[in-house]
Order: sequence, then structure tokens, then C-alpha cells
Amino acid sequence: MTTRTRIRDLAAAPDGAVAVSGWVETVRDQKKVQFVVLRDETGAVQLVHPRDPEGDAVADTISGLAQGTFLRVTGALKHDERVKLGGIEVKVDTLDVAGVAEPETPIADDSSVDKRLDWRFLDLRRPEQNLVFRVQTVFEHALRTWWVERDFIEIHTPKLMATPSESRAELFQVEYFDGTAYLAQSPQHFKQMAQAAGFGGVFEIAPAFRADPSFTSRHATEFTSVDAEISWVDSHETVMEMHEQLIVAGVTAVVEKLGGRVAELFGIELQVPTTPFPRIPLREAKRIVAERGYTVPRADADMDPEGERRISAYVADELGHDFVFLTDYDTSIRPFYHRRHDDDPTLTNSYDLVYRGTEISTGAQREHRLDVLVEQVRDKGLDPAELGAYLEFFRFGMPPHGGFGMGLARVVMLMLGLPSIRETTFLFRGPNRLTP
Repeated sequence: MTTRTRIRDLAAAPDGAVAVSGWVETVRDQKKVQFVVLRDETGAVQLVHPRDPEGDAVADTISGLAQGTFLRVTGALKHDERVKLGGIEVKVDTLDVAGVAEPETPIADDSSVDKRLDWRFLDLRRPEQNLVFRVQTVFEHALRTWWVERDFIEIHTPKLMATPSESRAELFQVEYFDGTAYLAQSPQHFKQMAQAAGFGGVFEIAPAFRADPSFTSRHATEFTSVDAEISWVDSHETVMEMHEQLIVAGVTAVVEKLGGRVAELFGIELQVPTTPFPRIPLREAKRIVAERGYTVPRADADMDPEGERRISAYVADELGHDFVFLTDYDTSIRPFYHRRHDDDPTLTNSYDLVYRGTEISTGAQREHRLDVLVEQVRDKGLDPAELGAYLEFFRFGMPPHGGFGMGLARVVMLMLGLPSIRETTFLFRGPNRLTP
């Protein structure tokens, strides 16, 4: 049996016998010759079958093929620059139908995103969608490589928790035997526990859950969170330096391995960002966007989506950069575990990373001193007794530490210029979607 060759590898193969497998994209059933465009996970190739005037079984099979039918094909590979699809074609010898498709396809290229999500397994056959997840794979692999080469430890934290990991807002509650459990909103507490355990640098790429009834293009109830935490930070600046190096490593890998394909299918010339990324204190960022004609509605609040777009436009215009760290957030809009400035307790050693107009990550130096942490818990109107298990981590020594959490689907969405994380999530989950 001839070993299957992936379509991407046919261009480098010599003329001669070959076996390919994939699904039918189009059929041109002409009087004297038949053409089939066969696509697999790596590309598409033209199959050609001259009809036998006396009739033949292969011709009959091709005439009955529906779009999406999966085939095994053997034939003769021929390089021919006249062939528009890649300059190669395969003359069919044998054709075996492995999986029959129904004749009517339920979605088209112009179907709405909700319709396409209903039939996600068909939508994912599009070359653009295939590329989305190749980009995601390369990006993730580059992050993991960066961490592993620097002796970080990968951890897998539980997603069932006895207490909330952030706050009781946006929380999924589930029955757990005779009690109640919560789906993890973040691995935050366990990343910090790893610092008390002496692990040093740790990372995780895993699901997180938010009971957020939002229908925006960047929110989901289940998403993949990219998290890291490191010991012995001097401030949030140490975390930002790690974060920007990771981003550069990830984008570099995508540019090197898939940049040409991204340009072909998405019309985007990816550029590796320079370091350091711009850093702008939040209060200064609000002043800048106000001077450019937009006032963030609440002075005591986070930067809103329009503000993020405006500050990104400023950074792109004036500094030539796609990324910006917004730093030094007010204590009132940050969680209790963010360390506060030594010289100004109204500000935290924290940041948001904004990419092409959208926030993709929050990071900070954490408060590691137990007595100060307890006071900050009380200052937020919380009861330290309800955080007993978390506060235990700090009773037996904790190094200065910090880290970040980043939404993977948002990063890929913005990198490829797509309108929604629905396009960059394998199976999206939102307030009104639990299937497929």
C-alpha cells in the first residue's frame, strides 16, 4: 500500500505514484474529463480523471460525489505549471469513498457566525479556520518553549474549588456530592500557592470560567487562560518584562512559521513587536484620550473599551507600536491581593496589556506580607475568615511575587484581525450557547 502523502508535501515529491486522502471541496463533472478539488488538513490539490468512453466505475463515483465526502485516492502525481492550483495534479487510479456526505450543505461562506457555530465542525474545514488554530498552536508552543528553557514549572490547577478564586460575582456554582463547588474563575490562588511552595516560575494554559452574561465580541463563559507567576519580583515592572518577552517569542514563531500564510488568507503582514513595550500610567492614559476628544465616563473606573481603542490609536500613531501597558491602577478598581505603591497607597503595582485596541491581560505584583494583605482584605470590605485557606499560604513564608493572566482567544483574534473570539475558540461557550 502506498503511504499517504499530505497535500502540502506533494509539491516537493517527485512525479509518480502517490496516495492522498481528504474531503471533496468541488467537483467539475465534464463530458470528457472530471476534476475534483480534494482538501486535507494541510492544503488542496486537483484530481483529474479522463473519462473512459466505454464507461468506468471511477467516473460514476466522481459524478455522485457531494461536497464534504471523505476520500482515499491513489494515482500519478504530475508537476505542471499550467495547473492553477499549486502547479500539480493527481491523475486518479483508484478512488475509495471513506465517508459519504449528504448532498445539501447546511452552511455557506456567507452564513452568520451563529449559524456557522451551529455547524462548527463544517465551519472549521475552511482554510482560514484551519489557519487560526495553527497560529494558536505555534503561539502556545513558543510560550511553553520560552518558559521551559528558563526552568519554569508547568502546573495544572483544579477547576473545581471550595471557595471562589476571585469574587462571588461572575461565579458558576455546581452541586458537589452533599455540598457546593465553584468553577475556577482563575488559577490565581494556586499560582500564588506555588510561590509559597518554592517553585519559583510557574505557568499554566487551561480553562477558566466566568458567569458573565455578556454578549460582546471578546467575552465567553469558558475560555482558555494563559497564566504565569514568578518569585522575587521587584515590582510589576519585573512581570511586564517577562510578559513582553513572551509575546515577542510567540509572535516571532508565528511570523517565521505562518507569516506568509497569514498574509495570504487574512491580508495581514505580521510584525514582531519591539521591546520595551510602551508603558503609560492609567491616569496619564485617560488624560491623553481626553485631549484627543474622548472622556472615560467614570474617573474612578477602569479604562472602558472605547478608551482602550483611543489609547491604542495614540500609541500606534505616536509610538508606532501595537501593544501598550497601562500601569498603576487605582486601588479602588483592583483586587485586594495587588500590592500597593509604597509611596502612594491609592495606586497598585499592576497593569493591563492592551493589544490593537483591546485589553488582553491583567498583571501585577502581589502583596506577599500577611499582615498587610489582611488589612487590604478588610479595606475591601471582605472578611479574612472567608479567605482562610488562601491566607494560609502566607503564614509560613512567602517571597515577593507577581504574575499575569491572559486570554488566548483574544490574542489570536487581534493578531489575525478577526471580529470576535467566536472565530478563535474551537467550541465557543457563551450565555446562550452550550452546543455543539
